Amino acid sequence: MEDLRYPIGKWTRQVPGSDGERRQLIAHISATPPRMREAVTGLNDAQLDTPYRPGGWTVRQVVHHVPDSHMNAYIRLKLALTEDNPLIKTYEESLWAQLADARAPIEDSLVLLERLHRRWDLLLGSMAPADFARPFRHPELGAMSIDELISLYAWHGRHHVAHVTTLRERMGWG
Repeated sequence: MEDLRYPIGKWTRQVPGSDGERRQLIAHISATPPRMREAVTGLNDAQLDTPYRPGGWTVRQVVHHVPDSHMNAYIRLKLALTEDNPLIKTYEESLWAQLADARAPIEDSLVLLERLHRRWDLLLGSMAPADFARPFRHPELGAMSIDELISLYAWHGRHHVAHVTTLRERMGWG
């Protein structure tokens, strides 16, 4: 039986080995907003309020979580670009998923994700190759580079889109 928590597998810490690999990871990040929108298109409120796995978040919570997480990643990127090896802040994502805005209609979060990624794409596209090696410190993951951040969030978007699409497949929601 597949692990429903990790439909595409767990993130493996990696640094892109080439500019082509980096561009591919950035393309995955860029594709997150349209893929998330496509994944939830046509779902009704009952379906949006269905957990993607037993004991897991609802589809609605997943949709709201992705822009929350990606906003944090965007800020971490900017800190790494403008400060010398900053210590970034984590957040209690499980508690954020229980707040009132995680029960709201999903359209605002889909639009927020789209707009945020426009800015993120612009910033990533403006970076020099040396910028991707800039370091920061994550309280749980330790020393990281911007390249590793890109790897993590390329995985993160695909991971959560797969939560929705695999649930749709299992439930026959077409």
